[in-house]
Amino acid sequence: MKLLNILALLVPAVVAIWPQPMNYTNGTTVLWFNRDTVVTFNGTNVNTTLDGTGINNFPGFVSVQELALSIISSAVKRTFNTIFTENFVPLDFHANIGLFEPFNNESTSTNKIQQIDISTSSLDTDKVFKPLDGEADESYKLNVTIDGHVTITAVSTIGVLRALDTFTQLFYTHSTSSSAIYTNLAPVGIVDKPMFSHRGLNLDVARSWFPVSDILRTIDALAWNKFSRLHIHATDSQSWPVQILELNQLTGLGPYDPNKIYTNADLKLIQQYGQYRGVEIYLEVDMPGHTASIAKAYPGLIACYNQPDWQNYASEPPSGQLKLNDTGVPFILQVMFNDLLPQLWTYSSYFHMGGDEINANCYMLDSEIKSNDTSVLRPLLQNFFDHNLNLVQNKQLTPIVWEEMLIDWNLRLPSNVVVQTWRNDSSVKSVVSAGHKVIVGNFNYWYLDCGKGQWLNFDANAVAAYWPFNDYCSPTKNWRLMYSYDPLQGLTDQESNLVIGGEVSLWSELTDSQNLDTTLWPRASAAGEILWSGAKDPATGQNRTTINAGPRLAELRSRLIARGVRAEPVQMIFCTQGNGTTCSLHSLGGGGSGTSNQTFAVQGVNGNGLSGGGAVPAAGGGAVAGGIV
Repeated sequence: MKLLNILALLVPAVVAIWPQPMNYTNGTTVLWFNRDTVVTFNGTNVNTTLDGTGINNFPGFVSVQELALSIISSAVKRTFNTIFTENFVPLDFHANIGLFEPFNNESTSTNKIQQIDISTSSLDTDKVFKPLDGEADESYKLNVTIDGHVTITAVSTIGVLRALDTFTQLFYTHSTSSSAIYTNLAPVGIVDKPMFSHRGLNLDVARSWFPVSDILRTIDALAWNKFSRLHIHATDSQSWPVQILELNQLTGLGPYDPNKIYTNADLKLIQQYGQYRGVEIYLEVDMPGHTASIAKAYPGLIACYNQPDWQNYASEPPSGQLKLNDTGVPFILQVMFNDLLPQLWTYSSYFHMGGDEINANCYMLDSEIKSNDTSVLRPLLQNFFDHNLNLVQNKQLTPIVWEEMLIDWNLRLPSNVVVQTWRNDSSVKSVVSAGHKVIVGNFNYWYLDCGKGQWLNFDANAVAAYWPFNDYCSPTKNWRLMYSYDPLQGLTDQESNLVIGGEVSLWSELTDSQNLDTTLWPRASAAGEILWSGAKDPATGQNRTTINAGPRLAELRSRLIARGVRAEPVQMIFCTQGNGTTCSLHSLGGGGSGTSNQTFAVQGVNGNGLSGGGAVPAAGGGAVAGGIV
């Protein structure tokens, strides 16, 4: 057996596990894997029959332990389904596949996976399946002996799920037979746990509506990348696609059309599907800004609705914000929350209350306020927030708000309120300095919608000012840039303890069902590894290198494709059939281009791509450690 330094700065990882485990060892012995392999959980046999039952079946339960057993049983079936029917031949990673894969003697060989024994060391509580920060232990140990005995040990059911997702990455389909499945890595030893508990995707389903099947497929991909949360940005000014049975007018008029809505049954399915995969689903109802869609049903509750000069009153059309001094607003919100929040409590401990991009000018058109003075608006906004906070906390949910509530409006926030940042690293510093837990997501690095160009049209008078029609956050945040971001950069150890994790965000002005997968994957995977494994190589203290990450991410992409996720390429086959250094750049040398010979240690980018110096200021206040990225 050889110990692999999987965090080595310049040497590609031998095994393409994503995200990188904390500790890993492997050998080179071949083991074949058959469908009839016995699996046990805490000493009891688990059914692995690929009959379709138990994979997306969510019966009711009378105890947490029955739920845990059902989740693990379902996960084992999905694992077998993935390995035996959604695997791939790694032809794109080896110019001569015969030098990589073993001779196919699967039918006669005695070198096989003999048995898989899974165990948990403690009984789950309900907090395991809807945890606050630190309440779910996701650690696991995975061992494959040279004679084919597999053991998975974890503290919790969630740890077992993470181990099984790793286990699937050890196996390939043989090029001579789709039924011949092997690993050439035994013995394997993995000890693993995440660096951050909150590893999330923020998905906007209001600007563009996504079918439930798209959301379920996204949850699967999140689980395979060991993300722990899906933040659904459920409503916005453009549409209100969430069913509220007690507000029939809003349910009827809020969506783009009657078919573009998430019913209560849809919401339950999405949450259960996530629960069975270790992905906690939580909703955001953004307010008081981003609420113009409410005016379709209740026009009297919205100020500055749909103004022709919308840019003076909103970040994008249509303009419109909930009034802050109208008695009808708290009444409607109470009805709404009393309907919606009980549907969420079973599956999540969080609810996102929004609070971003409030435009003060909007309230100049409010007949009750007629002011954009923050000294006038702040106490009204505080009352608005306090009212909603009580409704959320009364339903035993922990509130999350956008950074503007604390930083721009200086509201009094209870200590348990989690703040989500998006603008820059200075915001992170401000939030932790105020003593709040923070979810990080600097848009200069982790916004997936950037670089698609403007979605607005321009008349002849505006063309010159906006040409070449870049969007607000161009350029595209490629996976290497996303991989270079360190959520803890510039923080002390004490401040870092308040960073519970981060999220990548996909705002959907130019994303719909047709390009959802390619917009998300595998770029989101890059942030997923940062959040699971950490940004720094502990051996060097620098950001880990893409020379190590690139081959592993390319193989993960092939696994995603095999599982039905339309992920974009990482590199062309010429590169992936080599190694991490085949298509790499260690310095910008002289020659015909006229560039100077300098170390390629990029610390940031500007709107034109790579800047000239060896240490470039990061965009928007972001900070990336030096070193080869």
